[in-house]
Amino acid sequence: MFEFVIGLLSIFTLRVLDLSLGTLRFMMVVRGQKLLAWVSGFLKALIFMIVVRAILTDIGDWPKIIAYAAGFATGVVVGMWLESRLALGYTRLRIISPRLGSKIADSLRQQGYGLTEIPATGKDGAVSLINCSVPRRRTGRVVDIVMDIDPQAFVTAESVRSVQRGFWPT
Repeated sequence: MFEFVIGLLSIFTLRVLDLSLGTLRFMMVVRGQKLLAWVSGFLKALIFMIVVRAILTDIGDWPKIIAYAAGFATGVVVGMWLESRLALGYTRLRIISPRLGSKIADSLRQQGYGLTEIPATGKDGAVSLINCSVPRRRTGRVVDIVMDIDPQAFVTAESVRSVQRGFWPT
């Protein structure tokens, strides 16, 4: 019985690891990080084959199938959590403020962020459009600064595949 439970836990755990690596691999592909994508893809395929072999030895064993499915579902969530914690890459923030754009820009510059402020026209007239690219792990901090100054600001965030040059906070 002990070996049976260990076998189920192994299938579950390896499947969680497999799917987590798959999620990270996908994010590395999107961000153009070839070496990390290759390593995570290799490990994912290796683990997948080990798990499939364990399942196919007795395809009618429902506890193994359930452990496999539960590991799959859990691995998706764990992979998403890991990816958000790693926060790799960069985010481009587009900030639109009808009244306080200059104050937002000044505050962000004082905090060490590089940005471009552009006068623009919105539905109701003049607005400030601020483009600011930041390391992804700092996105929340920048949005908090913006919202503290202008809770009505419109902020969008996009993942940036690569960056060259520019001003980056230390």
